[in-house]
Amino acid sequence: MGLADASGPRDTQALLSATQAMELRRRDYHMERPLLNQEHLEELGRWGSAPRTRQWRTWLQCSHARARALLLQHLPVLVWLPRYPVRDWLLGDLLSGMSVAIMQLPQGLAYALLAGLPPVFGLYSSFYPVFIYFLFGTSRHISVGTFAVMSVMVGSVTESLAPQTLNDSTRDADRVRVASTLSVLVGLFQVGLGLIHFGFLVTYLSEPLVRGYTTAAAVQVFVSQLKYVFGLHLSSHSGPLSLIYTVLEVCRKLPQSKLIGATGISYGMGLKHIFGVDVVGNISAGLVPPVAPNTQLFSKLVGSAFTIAVVGFAIAISLGKIFALRHGYRVDSNQELVALGLSNLIGGIFQCFPVSCSMSRSLVQESTGGNSQVAGAISSLFILLIIVKLGELFRDLPKAVLAAIIIVNLKGMLRQLSDVCSLWKANRVDLLIWLVTFTATILLNLDLGLMVSVVFSLLLVVVRTQMPHYSILGQVPDTDIYRDVAEYSEAKEVPGVKVFRSSATVYFANADFYSDALKQRCGVDVDFLISQKKKLLKKREQLKLKQQQKEKKLQKQAASSKGASVSINVNTSLEDMRSNNVEDCKVMQVSPGDKMEDATANGQEDSKAPDGSTLKALGLPQPDFHSLILDLGALSFVDTVCLKSLKNIFHDFREIEVEVYMAACHSPVVSQLEAGHFFDASITKKHLFASVHDAVTFALQHPRPVPDSPVSVTRL
Repeated sequence: MGLADASGPRDTQALLSATQAMELRRRDYHMERPLLNQEHLEELGRWGSAPRTRQWRTWLQCSHARARALLLQHLPVLVWLPRYPVRDWLLGDLLSGMSVAIMQLPQGLAYALLAGLPPVFGLYSSFYPVFIYFLFGTSRHISVGTFAVMSVMVGSVTESLAPQTLNDSTRDADRVRVASTLSVLVGLFQVGLGLIHFGFLVTYLSEPLVRGYTTAAAVQVFVSQLKYVFGLHLSSHSGPLSLIYTVLEVCRKLPQSKLIGATGISYGMGLKHIFGVDVVGNISAGLVPPVAPNTQLFSKLVGSAFTIAVVGFAIAISLGKIFALRHGYRVDSNQELVALGLSNLIGGIFQCFPVSCSMSRSLVQESTGGNSQVAGAISSLFILLIIVKLGELFRDLPKAVLAAIIIVNLKGMLRQLSDVCSLWKANRVDLLIWLVTFTATILLNLDLGLMVSVVFSLLLVVVRTQMPHYSILGQVPDTDIYRDVAEYSEAKEVPGVKVFRSSATVYFANADFYSDALKQRCGVDVDFLISQKKKLLKKREQLKLKQQQKEKKLQKQAASSKGASVSINVNTSLEDMRSNNVEDCKVMQVSPGDKMEDATANGQEDSKAPDGSTLKALGLPQPDFHSLILDLGALSFVDTVCLKSLKNIFHDFREIEVEVYMAACHSPVVSQLEAGHFFDASITKKHLFASVHDAVTFALQHPRPVPDSPVSVTRL
């Protein structure tokens, strides 16, 4: 014990000494390197364009290994099912599948009502797509099948193309035909987008947009179920403001509502016949044969099909990525598009309506021990059993019970109304997207609402890039770090140098704003100086032109007098007189600007142009800085408008005797500058530096334009 006690302080002291020594070494650490412009950086790092790879050659290659890889890529069940840990996962998947099936049964019946179809088609849509996704999907936890938002979108289409008629059987047949054709078209869109790797399309649907849209859809679903809850017969409303019309009609007919019980009371008391209670009705046993879609409806359904395809995929991939992140596996967005598309495509052939994944069922599938899509396969087999044998038990189930099931399942989506408070505190731009999406979807219906919200969010992105944060940077003392002088009180501008930065990339939508902000922040009226300089130079040219005209006139007079004279002495005297007159005229024509030019040329060494065209020679105020540095670190791409704007900046500031440099460009941007022929004899890579500090240091060492480059460039 004594030895241990004695060695402890020594070890601690040695550790402290090592730590202190390391800290001292850190304080003494510094790095010296030469200034790097783009040419030196490319030479030092051996920069070169990446070799072009012709991807289409890889696509056209045929081999056994490639065929096997494609098969495993597009049929993931062949990858994970042979490795399925039966002992660890089977019991959990079995219990999870049964739990999901118990939920899926009433939801399938109920959501078929939302789609405007007989309830039995909700059972079909809970079987075929689920089993197809089991084969092709990559998420282990989402529950594919009927979903409220998708169903109400389908319902708006079926009600508009197959409105209410006196013959219910004819109406139902028409709506089934429309819904199944719509499902096929949705599947074709999703499969096509997945095969061409357009899974990134969903990135244009931001989280506030999706949450606002699903909340508004939940309100739409809630209102659509009021007629079943109160037993009312309402008119069919579609298009903009249809929700408002439905609510007003429900309020007007509310005194006609009926009180009801559950399935047993309905069957025992004969509520359908005595009180006119609307029930599920006949549920035919067995599966229906496949039916080809009605291609004549494609032109009418193409817009709605694309909208439903995008919304369904957005909901599925959002939930899939949440569960994948939670359980440590990867979801392939493109394969998810293919899997969901095949589910809708094949389901549509068997008279299903478009489906996606359900939030509530997915949460149940995960929380009850589900580990893979075996749970989904088990739930689909249970639904198959109900379709074949047990469906008739639900024929006397009142539709009001199904409506109540739907309303209860909307609880999670309606809770998203609290997003307003959280977004108000976190990000008010996202709140604006949420509110616009919610309002547009409520007032304009689901398809138009989604279109308006996507366009609005994209326009908002453009507006935000048009108004970035512009700043003049100063050097933080004793560092090579440059920060906004308006935000960092210790950051000071380098004398004679202006460093300008934009927080967003420069492109066609904000190039003019960038140039205007640059000239404003520099504190110099660049355009005024250039215009005054041009006026003074123009006046000088006019004076020179008049001088030349007067000289020509005197020469003509001398020539005529020379022809009339007969004496050589007289001619000589006339020549002397003419030369003397010319000299006198030259002296008389000297302007104040010329006198200032002579004084500048003789006494000032900082004159840039020997012809006296400098600002000081012309009597114009000079900028208090000789170099301008553009921090282009935020530049992510370059378009033609950006190229022209940058060239014009070089031209304008060189006209007022300020040299321009660029700094911190990324390699792809430099490549785009080269491709756009930005670099020429007047603007070379010597004007482009690896960092702002390098550019500032070079500008301080060379307070004049780069010697081997012209002073000005042509304005575009």
